[in-house]
Amino acid sequence: MNDAELREGLVEAAYLEGDFLLRSGKRSQYYLDKFRFETRPDLLGALGERIAAVAREHEPEAVRLAAPVLGAVPLAAAASLASGLPFVIVRDEAKAYGTANRLEGAYEEGELVCLVEDIVTSGGALLESIAAVREAGLVVRTAVCVIDREEGGADALARLAVRLRPLYRVKDLLQREKTPAKPHG
Repeated sequence: MNDAELREGLVEAAYLEGDFLLRSGKRSQYYLDKFRFETRPDLLGALGERIAAVAREHEPEAVRLAAPVLGAVPLAAAASLASGLPFVIVRDEAKAYGTANRLEGAYEEGELVCLVEDIVTSGGALLESIAAVREAGLVVRTAVCVIDREEGGADALARLAVRLRPLYRVKDLLQREKTPAKPHG
């Protein structure tokens, strides 16, 4: 799937108009429903390949991917299959049973990981994941997301010395081809 096909597929699958409350607490007249593209094998496979490529390009020394629950897990799994890098899942909080882990999956302290995320608005979920990953002794400097809504997330991550590498910025993803106006006369 080429870039134009993937872009169109994402918009067709996930773009909704209306009045939506975002995780950040902001309201929006549009919503990008990540589950509508993450549950389609054609889009998920293509996204996994692109995430793997961006991770290789911008964090070539990473030995593992990391993904916050829930939405980023399918993306990390697809990128893991495409890259051969294993991944860990970052829970919102440590579970109260079993191993009581906040990070699920094997890892070694000191490893460099590349974070994977679906859609970034203010960066809240990634900020929490960065804290959890670092608390576990892992190193993170780069996060790859499918879509950056360009509402402060990249700046919030930069304050923690993490660079956001989006596959798409919302302005580019939602850019519509405009038909030139026909001259009157």
